[in-house]
Amino acid sequence: MNKFSDLYEKKVDVIQRKKQARRMAKMAKSKAFQFKKRKALLKMRNPAKLALVARKKTIQSFRIKFYPGYNSMSIQQKVKVDQMIMQKYGKKIDKVSKRLAKKLQKDEIQRVKQARASFKAGKEDA
Repeated sequence: MNKFSDLYEKKVDVIQRKKQARRMAKMAKSKAFQFKKRKALLKMRNPAKLALVARKKTIQSFRIKFYPGYNSMSIQQKVKVDQMIMQKYGKKIDKVSKRLAKKLQKDEIQRVKQARASFKAGKEDA
């Protein structure tokens, strides 16, 4: 059986990524997809998903810290920078993301409570 992390970390080329972006942008406008996203906010995330979120946030913080102009770079430059960051700071990213995952795990209950409260408030207004 495929694990979520295997699917998530699959490498795709630029053309496939652009196709996915177009498809997802179109899908994101649909009511069914918006409802699915709101419903997902009301559920607790499993540890694997939290670990991925933590890793993503950690990598993003390293990008901003060491390459402030990252967002304005071309795709090729971004790929090169990402490779350099993973080569230089890979182990440190792993450590920091584990710590962040624990923090996210602790804050998860509060996040879900807040999401449920806002969901109920939204239903009552409608």
